[in-house]
Amino acid sequence: FCPPKQWSVDNDLLTLYPDANTDFWQRTHYGFQNDNGHFFYIETRDNFLLTTKVRFYPQHQYDQVGLMVYISPDFWLKTSIEFEPDEPNRLGAVVTRYGYSDWSTQDISKQVLEYQLRIQREGHDFIVEYRPPDQAHWSQIRMAHLENLAGADVQCGLYACSPIETGFKAEFEFLDFETRSGISTM
Repeated sequence: FCPPKQWSVDNDLLTLYPDANTDFWQRTHYGFQNDNGHFFYIETRDNFLLTTKVRFYPQHQYDQVGLMVYISPDFWLKTSIEFEPDEPNRLGAVVTRYGYSDWSTQDISKQVLEYQLRIQREGHDFIVEYRPPDQAHWSQIRMAHLENLAGADVQCGLYACSPIETGFKAEFEFLDFETRSGISTM
């Protein structure tokens, strides 16, 4: 979805440079609607566990890299590391329901440019977690309910955006996708 102009895969490392003015956001607080970020995805109806390791080399405010689950422009979620030039970076999740985004964040150190992120789907519920590279324990960022009103496959995978300007480098070391049983996703 919206492939970037510049990307490559070398030794199983996906590197991309997000195009300027790319983002996923709907209406809340800022008033604008953007649905043009870079999103590399697979489709599934199954429950799943989606995990990646990201590295980011930001240049401009709001540069971001992470994981996304996308149903439609009005129903999706993303989790990422986002750059703030004069403040701590933000680790967070955006959940968009009925065309309105909300954003939960926590401050993270600017020195840590590498994290593991994961999203677990259990029916219409999603658990979002992160893990710094030097820790074994996963920490929860968010738990959210995101209905798939159409009952169609959901798209899930890697995403990156550069809402202001180009120059940002994002790297994904891997993407693990595991299907899970036991809960009907209808």
